[in-house]
Amino acid sequence: MHEEDNNHDYHKSILGGAGNALENRKLLNFWARFVISIGNAITLLVLLYLLFYAEVKETSRDLVNILVGAYVAVLAKSTDYWYREKKDQEHEEQIETLQEKRK
Repeated sequence: MHEEDNNHDYHKSILGGAGNALENRKLLNFWARFVISIGNAITLLVLLYLLFYAEVKETSRDLVNILVGAYVAVLAKSTDYWYREKKDQEHEEQIETLQEKRK
């Protein structure tokens, strides 16, 4: 099918989204948030490794301990984002678009 045949405006995203621009933006937002969350988790694991298994000077160990405490808050915020009930701006925009099309 061609674009002219079904009157749809299709776009392709970098990460495999093939739909309208709103769906592509939702997909890219998901992947961006997912990558940031993975980066936060890896950073916390590195800090925990430095704190418990690596040979670190006593003055540096205090700094690592402070960083671990700060990253626990970051990881809690990331977990809160993924598991709490939330309103998605793109979802609301999609509902508004569908309602406008019905009118």
